[in-house]
Amino acid sequence: MDNYETHKPGSLYDTFPADKAKKICDRFEFVYTPKHGSWLNMAEIELNVLMGQCLAGRIPNIEKVKTEVKAWQEARNNKEAKINWQFKTEDARIKLRRLYPTFDE
Repeated sequence: MDNYETHKPGSLYDTFPADKAKKICDRFEFVYTPKHGSWLNMAEIELNVLMGQCLAGRIPNIEKVKTEVKAWQEARNNKEAKINWQFKTEDARIKLRRLYPTFDE
């Protein structure tokens, strides 16, 4: 789960009566992604590319949006575009030690 304010238990209490919010909250275990090493950063980068290359202008209807996004996605996939992600697993295991359990043999 990302770290947006709406994705925290308190937001349930803002939306629902306390008893219902508690029931919902008890169904989940909240695990947050690290702000600086998240896969979400990659998704956000790709969405920014989509916005800049495909959705920058006015598009008159949802059908046209779907057509444009599909064409952009196919071109992007054919190009095999990649993100140069430099946060390696080894680095994560050091920096985020508490999130990467080690098992003694």
